[in-house]
Amino acid sequence: MQTVVNLWPLMGVFVIVIGFVLRFNPLLVVSVAGVITGLAAHFPLEKIISEMGSGFLQTRALQLILLLPLAVIGLLERHGLRLHAQNWIAGFQRATVGRLLIMYLFVRETTAAVGLTSLGGHPQMVRPLLAPMAEGAAENKYGKLPAAVRHKVLAMCAATDNVGLFFGEDVFVAFGAIALMHTFLLSAGLDVEPLHIAFWGIPTAICAFIVHGLRLYRFDLMLSRTLTKATRPDAALQVAR
Repeated sequence: MQTVVNLWPLMGVFVIVIGFVLRFNPLLVVSVAGVITGLAAHFPLEKIISEMGSGFLQTRALQLILLLPLAVIGLLERHGLRLHAQNWIAGFQRATVGRLLIMYLFVRETTAAVGLTSLGGHPQMVRPLLAPMAEGAAENKYGKLPAAVRHKVLAMCAATDNVGLFFGEDVFVAFGAIALMHTFLLSAGLDVEPLHIAFWGIPTAICAFIVHGLRLYRFDLMLSRTLTKATRPDAALQVAR
């Protein structure tokens, strides 16, 4: 006997995609998507609102946890954290963007592999510290950066944090994805220990470090080629003509 599956609740996903593409208020989009999903699943409107209210009450402390670090970081930036980071990295004459990010990639991936995933991150590490240090290293060597090059440097800082976290946490045995893989394999009749799954994440993490390290090395070469060419006198004359 075949069971008919109601696919209409997936309309909530469609609403979220359209709302984010049109850049509507995220809170409004998610709320509307929740209501549409509930109505498509034949839930009474009262129950939908009740469930949304219960979810808000259960996670009301989450907003404080997320917003408090942002407020602290904003206060530190106001008192010159970014400027101090740029001035500090400028004291290292051999520092480059690629070398700095390779060191950060190693630290980020290693700490994530032992479960310390909160030591990095975009709001608490990349924006206030890593990005200004990378900018300082580049400006110390090439002078004032053009806007397009500066944006590439910032993007590479964010990408380095993502790569280090994504592939490093796969080595940590208590990571949720490893538990999910263990459960999936167990349901398929394969009893694989979570420790073994985490162990086989090590080669992938090493390959990710090598590949992204090469990308950072090439990024250094690109910066040198682009910015050195832009600062040559003959290039300046060509631009003036």
